[in-house]
Amino acid sequence: MATMANSNINAKLVLLGDMGAGKSSLVLRFVKGQFFEFQESTIGAAFFSQTLAVNDRTIKFEIWDTAGQERYHSLAPMYYRGAAAAIIVFDITNPDSFSRAKKWVQELQKQGNPNMVMALAGNKADLADKRKVTQEATRAYAEENGLFFIETSAKAATNVNEIFHEIAKRLPRAQPAQNAAGMVLVDRPAEQARTGTCCS
Repeated sequence: MATMANSNINAKLVLLGDMGAGKSSLVLRFVKGQFFEFQESTIGAAFFSQTLAVNDRTIKFEIWDTAGQERYHSLAPMYYRGAAAAIIVFDITNPDSFSRAKKWVQELQKQGNPNMVMALAGNKADLADKRKVTQEATRAYAEENGLFFIETSAKAATNVNEIFHEIAKRLPRAQPAQNAAGMVLVDRPAEQARTGTCCS
């Protein structure tokens, strides 16, 4: 029982993707079990937390749901920096949202945490009859880029809990220390300079 404390992990998780892909709907379904047909667009980002027990660990997800509008793109690095995991969401009925998802993947590969667990969520699986992005194409892309891919429906509650559980299982055990370090950067040097404790 002495090891229990070590198995509690706080993991920062960010959702990225095009406006209207269903990021907020996925989070609300996961955290609150709710779905709204008309979900207002997120402004900047919204924060949620949810705890999962997976195997012998308890994982507290600190979830940042980022805005999909282009004008908020420049804020995204603030949310994915130091993140242990990312869910890149696209709408299976909208090929443009899949193209946008690929751009997010490239950005995370270049600038994100190198140990980040990345999931690709093809959302709106309940609209499979209007599908414009094939599972085969998405699966091939995910395999090439080391992501795991799952189709979800926030509306029908399909695979929503599963995607978060899968991420929780894949999180490396040594994540928390790096995570904390990645989140403490608040202009300290300027503070020290003002108070004179830096260089006296």
